[in-house]
Amino acid sequence: MNFTGIIVGLATFLIIGVFHPIVIKAEYYLGTKCWWMFLLAGIIFGAVSLLVSNLIISTILGVTAFSSFWSILELIHQKERVRKGWFPEGPGHKR
Repeated sequence: MNFTGIIVGLATFLIIGVFHPIVIKAEYYLGTKCWWMFLLAGIIFGAVSLLVSNLIISTILGVTAFSSFWSILELIHQKERVRKGWFPEGPGHKR
């Protein structure tokens, strides 16, 4: 039996689940000006993914990299959700 797909699928599910509250908290406390942190994290995770020889770990690092990149877009969407009143406005917002 090959568990690679199940392991990567579970890791992907968990990574997405972890990034969701990270984006919400980052937008709450820092606003959208923290987008570059997600870009930097994505570049770092992507580079490390290229250097790791283990297929499962490399794949999980790649998923983490692209989840970081996707979080940049989610920051913008979160800002819109805050504007609509769906989420509270935090100290990261300037009036």
